[in-house]
Amino acid sequence: MTSASTTAAVSSRAARRCHNAINPLHSAIYFAPEYGTELAAAGIGHPSAAYFAGRAAPLGAVGPGTVTATFYNFNHDLVARHVPAVWSEATPQDVLRIRLRVADAVLRRLLGEEAVASAGMAEAAGLALRAAGACSREARPLCAANADLPVPDEPHLALWHAATLLREHRGDGHLMALAAAGLDGLEALVTHTATGKGFTPAFVQASRGWTAGQWAEARDRLRARGLLDADGELTEDGVRLRRDVEEATDRLDHAPYEHLGQAGVERLTELAGAFTATALGNGAFPVEHFGKG
Repeated sequence: MTSASTTAAVSSRAARRCHNAINPLHSAIYFAPEYGTELAAAGIGHPSAAYFAGRAAPLGAVGPGTVTATFYNFNHDLVARHVPAVWSEATPQDVLRIRLRVADAVLRRLLGEEAVASAGMAEAAGLALRAAGACSREARPLCAANADLPVPDEPHLALWHAATLLREHRGDGHLMALAAAGLDGLEALVTHTATGKGFTPAFVQASRGWTAGQWAEARDRLRARGLLDADGELTEDGVRLRRDVEEATDRLDHAPYEHLGQAGVERLTELAGAFTATALGNGAFPVEHFGKG
């Protein structure tokens, strides 16, 4: 991984559009039945434990503090119930093998064998890997840990690997932006769900381990800062803060797309977007968990 870039100017909007096109190809595995089944067979049956193990495995057999720090918006009490206990069921190396096997099965199921074996898949993998080569390791633990893993030989898995690097690079930068904005993990969730984007509050509370009382306390803190109104909606200041966070994230995540160049970004967006559209059409994500609820 390097920080090199080309001279071709790529807008933040184009870079974010490319990220949005490729990111679901990585994150679909966490919602796939194959993921839970495979990890349960390895002794990791609880959904939260499976998520923590799969995403944290590149870091090694880390403790709960590292997972809470790098994942940011999970209740530490929930993390500590499952980490480091998960590593007594399956080693990080075991989990890495499982998640790559799951990625293979999920992409084949969602996209079809023809797409997996297509020239477009190989082209998309090459473009995504080129972009990921400009991701920086500094202050980006999840991206850097995944960058230490070998690139799979098969194009669809190479694309999944590159999508993972690009996802975690943006995610690590996003945490920097949230911290700079003075939003803790729970406040970040409350303000994000208030935008109507992403997961519903009910799903977020349950999956991230927050109680209704903790959610209400976070809302009170945000109201005191003038970021939420009495109904829990974002105020003008709240909207501005969320916009500033996203713009800061864009700046911190720009290098891979600038490195790829405008033509490469447009082509990767086209190819990955088509694959993602197929995956979404085949039920990659549970739509009931998204929106304001």
